[in-house]
Amino acid sequence: MTSRPSPANDNLTEMIKATIAGGTGYTGGELFRILLRHPDVEITAATTTSSEGTPVSDVHRDLIGETDLKFGTGIGNPDVLFLCLGHGLSREFIDTHEISSSCRIIDLGNDFRLDGDYAGRKFVYGLCEADRENIRKAHDIANPGCFATAIQLALLPLACSGLINDEIHVTAITGSTGAGKKLAETSHFSYRDNNISIYKLFTHQHLGEIRKNIAVYLGKEPVVNFVPVRGDFPRGIFASVYTRAAAGVSEEEYVGIFEEYYRDSPFVFHSAKGISMKEAVNTNKGLLHVELHDGYVHVSSAIDNLVKGASGQAVQNMNLMFGLEETAGLKLKASAF
Repeated sequence: MTSRPSPANDNLTEMIKATIAGGTGYTGGELFRILLRHPDVEITAATTTSSEGTPVSDVHRDLIGETDLKFGTGIGNPDVLFLCLGHGLSREFIDTHEISSSCRIIDLGNDFRLDGDYAGRKFVYGLCEADRENIRKAHDIANPGCFATAIQLALLPLACSGLINDEIHVTAITGSTGAGKKLAETSHFSYRDNNISIYKLFTHQHLGEIRKNIAVYLGKEPVVNFVPVRGDFPRGIFASVYTRAAAGVSEEEYVGIFEEYYRDSPFVFHSAKGISMKEAVNTNKGLLHVELHDGYVHVSSAIDNLVKGASGQAVQNMNLMFGLEETAGLKLKASAF
């Protein structure tokens, strides 16, 4: 039940073999859900340090009847290895496992986002809407962070058009799954329910990759004032991003810049009307809405932190790397209510 008879892509002679390392967590579970329905992929192994021999469907109960795969410790001989490990653990995993040089790695942690050179591999930063052609040629990928994805989607059209000339201000709220499966005081239901709180004020770990990536277009690192907020919902990110508007540029022109930048994107869309987070939840979409107010340009950005902010974007990267249709396995249904 973990494979299909033949690949849907005529350019492939056989299914892509995938291993998921750290598959018991939220991003691992989301990868199972996507890849089990991917027309060109077979999940051949899933590793864990805590549930060896346990059926995947015993951990991810929504997959009952969909896979007979069990968690193990070996990675097998995959074509692509997804690392869904805790931050800082991917380097250790590479050091302690025999991974074929032909095997491509997509790391969903933060180990290679700022420094992509490791163990003879060069990890390309995998923000598809910023660097699609280099991702197609990449052998290994550092998947962007969830907040970093939502915020950069709002900034890319401005940066590429030379329209960031002042500090950037961001307030963004995320669901509880963004904190991972390991319990902490602030991830318990009794704390999160009917509650919001600020954390890592101006110091969030995703700031480094945002500054580094946007600096490519600006020629210098921008000043990004980021206020992250814990939400009282399971999944999704909604970001409010604004900076001083350029003199003489109208709202209609800003809208045109966003629509042109994402014209060929299969997942990122500018909406003429205001957006809400739930319109993006359970999909690989990035939804944006831009307005001008009293000399400031404001962008609303909404994604699902587990899909476009993690596992969906990882599969989108895989599709590009293997020459598949970019949307393969990612035509997901939104949950509007």
